[in-house]
Amino acid sequence: MNGSLAQRAAQGVFTISTNASSSHSQSPFPAFFVPRVSSFSSKPPPPPSCSSSSVYYTSCSCYCASSLYSFKPKIKAQDYLASPPKMAAVSTRTFLNARSEQELLSGIKKEAQSGNLPAHVAAGMEEVYKNYKSAVVKSGNPKADEIVLSNMSAFLDRISLDVSDPFVFEPHHKAKREPFDYYTFGQNYIRPLIDFKNSYVGNMPLFTEMEERLKKGHNIILMSNHQTEADPAVIALLIEKKAPHLAENMIYVAGDRVVTDPMCKPFSIGRNLICVYSKKHMLDDPSQIEMKKKANTRSLKEMAVLLRGGSQLIWIAPSGGRDRTDPKTGEFVPAPFDPASVDNMRRLVENSGPPGHIYPMALLCYDIMPPPATVEKKIGEKRIISFHGTALSVTPPISFPASGKPEQAKDDSTKVLYDSVTEQYTVLKAAVHGKKGLQASTPKVSLSQPWN
Repeated sequence: MNGSLAQRAAQGVFTISTNASSSHSQSPFPAFFVPRVSSFSSKPPPPPSCSSSSVYYTSCSCYCASSLYSFKPKIKAQDYLASPPKMAAVSTRTFLNARSEQELLSGIKKEAQSGNLPAHVAAGMEEVYKNYKSAVVKSGNPKADEIVLSNMSAFLDRISLDVSDPFVFEPHHKAKREPFDYYTFGQNYIRPLIDFKNSYVGNMPLFTEMEERLKKGHNIILMSNHQTEADPAVIALLIEKKAPHLAENMIYVAGDRVVTDPMCKPFSIGRNLICVYSKKHMLDDPSQIEMKKKANTRSLKEMAVLLRGGSQLIWIAPSGGRDRTDPKTGEFVPAPFDPASVDNMRRLVENSGPPGHIYPMALLCYDIMPPPATVEKKIGEKRIISFHGTALSVTPPISFPASGKPEQAKDDSTKVLYDSVTEQYTVLKAAVHGKKGLQASTPKVSLSQPWN
């Protein structure tokens, strides 16, 4: 591995890939991604006051619909976040010029000892490196060492740059694709962790249907369970072969932690974001509860403006956080959906003007990056990383049941949505964990591997 490889990786356009037929079952997609300039609509972009979104990695509140908060420039960062102090600039050569694991790890120690990296960030870097390497090596990829060195060189470089000069997320954050392509960087980083031979997509033709509807100006909402910090990359990697516009332009709703955790921010920068305060963390600091509620209301208004423009694709987790294990069975299950979140999105879609469609989505990928056993208040969780099969599925848009009582209508609508997600999840679980593969298909969920 020479310096030029690391530098290409740092540009977010390089990773090592091999033939899809090899035993380690890496993705057959080309390693070099040319950024696409794509749009679902010929309409002009929404005014600056509205938010186009997408989220990525963070703690329990990575993706959540329970509360929406767009970060306004008029609100001082210290009002809602602990503003990180700027550190002395870390030389990017430290990690980009590393030619071996020893040089990479010694670079972490050197920058920490010189005061350029906080001790906890340096410790996190080393932990992630070792766990990432272990996962990629276990995948059986014959070029695992080269993949790890190139991807981790870029990752550590991005972390160190953000520590020295913290990236500030705008209220309407669009994926940063140049001069460094953060989107492709995130895809390249997660790709080696997915066992594509044992991964599946349910009802792929529905994604094609979504693309056609978006081109006509319709809005699409994906209401899904949420499992890992890697969810956005997993979704994009599983559908990008047949639905590249969805993969690159999907809008996610993100918890506030996504813009504060140094280990998450490089991935977050590569996604379009609307930042929100998760319901699960709403009460963490009693003095900020009212501020969070008011801020979330503002984000709801911004999303309404966005939807009025049409051609929007929004992914949202009505649970307000990641799935956890069932205490009775010890198995991961989709977390319950919050009726208020479901109803808010339903009303936003119905009142936006353009036709809107709400699709139930199920996602199974917790094995590659499982969350902590419980919801943690502090930033900086332990990150376990594995190579494993993943899966996702969607079913046709749901029709919300009519009811004379508003509260009953909320509960009924949420039940219809959640039941669909759990039904799909059971099929995905049988395919991946039950090792039934494509044979796990049912009349409602037809599994395929669209990358083949």
